[in-house]
Amino acid sequence: MNETSSALLGPAEIRDLAGRLGVRPTKTLGQNFLHDGGTVRKIVRIAGLKPGERVVEVGPGLGSLTLGLVEAGASVVAIEIDPVLAGQIAATVQARFPDSDFEVVLSDAMDVTTLPGAPPTALVANLPYNVAVPVLLTMLQRFDSLERVLVMVQAEVADRIAAVPGSKIYGIPSVKAAWYTSARRVGTIGRNVFWPAPNVDSALVYLERREPPSTTAPRERVFAVVDTAFAQRRKTLRAALAGLFGSGAAAEVALRAAGVDPGVRGETLVVEQFARIAEQLPDLPDRVTPVSDDAEGAR
Repeated sequence: MNETSSALLGPAEIRDLAGRLGVRPTKTLGQNFLHDGGTVRKIVRIAGLKPGERVVEVGPGLGSLTLGLVEAGASVVAIEIDPVLAGQIAATVQARFPDSDFEVVLSDAMDVTTLPGAPPTALVANLPYNVAVPVLLTMLQRFDSLERVLVMVQAEVADRIAAVPGSKIYGIPSVKAAWYTSARRVGTIGRNVFWPAPNVDSALVYLERREPPSTTAPRERVFAVVDTAFAQRRKTLRAALAGLFGSGAAAEVALRAAGVDPGVRGETLVVEQFARIAEQLPDLPDRVTPVSDDAEGAR
């Protein structure tokens, strides 16, 4: 299909469409509508979609990125929480690409467990910034058909997702994303391509599915160890995991059995090491896992 600007939504069309629908972007839903065709096509190009590939989009809003995905020949299923926007987006796509393969699901993405049609192999989305990490991790968990993900998130969050052990920003989102994928930051997006312009910078993160660590510990148990290890980042693992194992002495025994120095901090460990620690935990204590500064990645 020819790359004509009229195929996508521009700034004036975004405002006009929002006005006709009575939509005012809300911080509660993390709504910042992308209106720049060049940025849309950049995202689609980086995603590397194949014609006919089944793609899931979370939070399509007024449909800017959706139209770019459809234009590229993807088969798109969009998850939209706002009933007004969900009702409009199918009409927007139909008007510009009448022969497209497109479906919309009215739901909170956190509640979606199945999707219509073929299993999606790619997730491409401008995620609502206030729930970006939980949505990302939930989609990776529930849809193991996803081979790769390209999401636009707050730049700071993008860096944390792609962070490596030993860095100051390495934490819960980094480790949990690494359970499912290898991640890297692949681009920066300016504020002026959104309406309204956000107060933060945005970035693209590309994640490729990989096999989870080979371990006898279930994912939930590994993630509980991760949450606890980062609840108080400045503590050594011996101290941080004392409550989970019953005492500092028990935590030290478990850590040594896992081949981990009890005196190091969680920010130095790769996900495979957290898995080995979780293998030493026979039964999870009946208590709530501590909430850390990295709580946005707690799922």
